[in-house]
Amino acid sequence: MQHRKRILVAPLNWGLGHATRCIPVIEALENHGFEPVIASDGVALALLKKEFPHLTALELPPYQIEYAKNGAFFKLKLITQIPNMIAAVRRENQMVQKLIEEHNISGIISDNRLGVFSKKKPSVFITHQLNVLTGNTTWFTSKIHQLFIRKYQECWVPDVQTSPNLSGKLGHIENSGLKVKYIGPLSRLHRKPLQKKYDLMAILSGPEPQRTLLEEKLSTELTRFKGNVIFVKGVVEKEEKVTVKDNITFYNFMNTEALEQAFNESDQVLCRSGYTTIMDLAQLGKKAFFIPTPGQYEQEYLAHKLKKTGLVPYARQHTFKVEDLETIAMYKGLKNLGSDMRWKDLFGLFEGK
Repeated sequence: MQHRKRILVAPLNWGLGHATRCIPVIEALENHGFEPVIASDGVALALLKKEFPHLTALELPPYQIEYAKNGAFFKLKLITQIPNMIAAVRRENQMVQKLIEEHNISGIISDNRLGVFSKKKPSVFITHQLNVLTGNTTWFTSKIHQLFIRKYQECWVPDVQTSPNLSGKLGHIENSGLKVKYIGPLSRLHRKPLQKKYDLMAILSGPEPQRTLLEEKLSTELTRFKGNVIFVKGVVEKEEKVTVKDNITFYNFMNTEALEQAFNESDQVLCRSGYTTIMDLAQLGKKAFFIPTPGQYEQEYLAHKLKKTGLVPYARQHTFKVEDLETIAMYKGLKNLGSDMRWKDLFGLFEGK
């Protein structure tokens, strides 16, 4: 009996987005006769262990990036942590070399984990950020990111190459010299014709303390919403907890199946403008309203781009009022862009093709 090749799949633990968009990648690997091995830390690892309890899951050292409470200091705080991050990436890479030996790994798929690669094994980097937006230091942060990406055989961008697309200037650059493949938007969710149960679905994700700050704000604002609300807090805990207060049904978190159902049963969605969420909304053809994470240039750029193209309105966290949701009707909503990418062709890299 031939052994299945083991492929290490390692998403960044930054909110839940990187982990959730790896779910279709892990499923595709299994369907094509590979054995995925999961590696991450924190909530990203916890989430994937819940989704794939039968797979080997390994803990990587955390990057320990801290976020500022005040959006204005977000960049400053991140830039002062660059030395720590580089040290963390080195530690991670040393650990990965050991894991490759111990677990007989044949290939690597890293979703934004800069230390997860090997010179000896085919390594792929998944990112929608060929450009990393940081205001007036964008050229610098983008160059550094591209230097890391060069260490990989291929860079997979979860978007389409042509226009219209979802990532705009984040995922599209001229003559970078990088081996980029556009693999189409990745989503773990599927569209289903279900009866409408909720007028609005509010779903939170992303790093603390901003997740909690938005939860507190929306918990009061949405009591004034006229209609039924399902509110997923995005806090991964051992048990799923449900509480009902007035017109709002709160969940601490949902697994993929429950989340897919809730999305399909909801008329409109209120959420962050994180890229994974945008891919999910496009896959489901949903109308939405965005509140970008304060100080996260990428989310602010995506929210602005999608508003400007008439697809999705947005508001800043500190000014958001429940009345803003009435503007959703004036926008087109997101559509499924589809893709002609085939997993079989992409995975050829691990077969030496």
